[in-house]
Amino acid sequence: MAMRFPFPKEMLRFPFQKRKREEVMAGKVENLTHAAERQAMSVLIDGLLKTIKNSDDRTETYLKIVDIAAKFYGKGAAADKLDAVRAAIKDPNNRWFKYINRIIDETDPHYAKMMLLNLGYEAFLRGTKTIRANREKYGCNIPWLILFDPTMACNMHCVGCWSGTYGHKSNLSFEDMDKIVSEGKDLGAYLYMMTGGEPTVRMNDIFRLAEKHNDCFFALYSNSTLITDAMCERVKELGNITFMLSIEGTPDTNDARRGEGHYAAVMKAMDLLKKHGIVFGTSICYTRANIEAVTSDDFFHMLEEKGARFGFYFHLMPVGNNAAPELMPTVEQREYMIKRIREVRGKDSDICFYPMDFQNDGEFVGGCIAGGRNYFHINSNGDAEPCVFIHFSNTNIHDNTILEMLQSPLFMAYHEGQPFNRNHLRPCPMLENPQLLRQIVEATGAHQTNLESPESVDHLCEKCDAYSKEWAPVADKIWAEQSHKRPAYENYTEEKKEHPELAAFEHADGTEHIDL
Repeated sequence: MAMRFPFPKEMLRFPFQKRKREEVMAGKVENLTHAAERQAMSVLIDGLLKTIKNSDDRTETYLKIVDIAAKFYGKGAAADKLDAVRAAIKDPNNRWFKYINRIIDETDPHYAKMMLLNLGYEAFLRGTKTIRANREKYGCNIPWLILFDPTMACNMHCVGCWSGTYGHKSNLSFEDMDKIVSEGKDLGAYLYMMTGGEPTVRMNDIFRLAEKHNDCFFALYSNSTLITDAMCERVKELGNITFMLSIEGTPDTNDARRGEGHYAAVMKAMDLLKKHGIVFGTSICYTRANIEAVTSDDFFHMLEEKGARFGFYFHLMPVGNNAAPELMPTVEQREYMIKRIREVRGKDSDICFYPMDFQNDGEFVGGCIAGGRNYFHINSNGDAEPCVFIHFSNTNIHDNTILEMLQSPLFMAYHEGQPFNRNHLRPCPMLENPQLLRQIVEATGAHQTNLESPESVDHLCEKCDAYSKEWAPVADKIWAEQSHKRPAYENYTEEKKEHPELAAFEHADGTEHIDL
């Protein structure tokens, strides 16, 4: 017998409908508030840039910017760090404010405004607050940036490049890319990086994406060869795209891995970007063969004069069946790399270029940033991978939302496991702790994502086993000789924050210890 209700069925739907309407209204209010705040920030940035451009002494304007940022962050602002920034601003000899002045003076005004509005306000200020709230709300990693591959197509065949094994036929559709950015923004991510393949192969779709999402900032890892004057004009007009150009030292060391004529193509691209007032950086893979060439004073000064203002350094990873493990830096070279990058960033350096070392700067970002802790990777087949170097997945953009990806077993294993080592010179679950990646893949049932040239987790990690054992005692010695301040914000699970010993692993001498 059917159950009878003493009141109309429509009344049953009313509470749900009311809640739904309230949610919709709350969303609309939030959007209006965001739009008004962005417009106010746009006007403010316009005024600040004009003041800076027309002022001989920019100190007061920079101090005002710091005060604005502190007010926006509220309780989340670190008072000691803000005070340090203020002190640096007041120092007329501070190299980093000379560096900032140079960027402002050489950058197209519209491009500078959009970079500050999207990268500064949306990503660093508003986005960071949203991300931190959502990490608490959803109990998983929420990334500050998302890296994805528009295509695997590439016009080059660099020695040791893992991407070449993926084949050149897979692509994300425009709708896929739009979904990634739209859902990422809902979670607080306003910075998007693209690799591949060569992303500029899909430049028309990228322009379309950047125009639609004109509140985001897009950074493309590029081999430089397809960058043209017309492309730079459009980039300058949009104001929310930059490039990280691949280069590896001298013409000889560069072209030995990347092919004859590539160095000249990079030089041409740099000249074009500088001419148009576009801020850009470099992407540098350091290997056993080129490490001295990519860290020499002459190299840094060349990048500086060409207009590059920042650079990402990447330790060669033995990823893929066509990998060249023999090109991995030696232990001695890696130790040198740690010292050299810090020297170039030091207060006494005269180099107007800011290098970042993906593998050796773990101390400043709390170790491994992958698995959505600060970033993750979506390949051109749509597979969500914890890292651009970890080609395993159990979720796909065609079947899942960004949030569902971040809550998948593989990504939650990263969330629960980070930091993978309290010595942040040994951050990676593959390169320095390969036993952990084996465990993660086995426990989560993740599958490898290279359809053209499959590589098992054992095959990958076997190439890292000897390296990790050799590097461990050297890394432990360096770490023990340095002083380390525990960061105020780590983005670990509560258990890992309260019990740091849970992230301790056996060191080369057989002991277990924590250095905080």
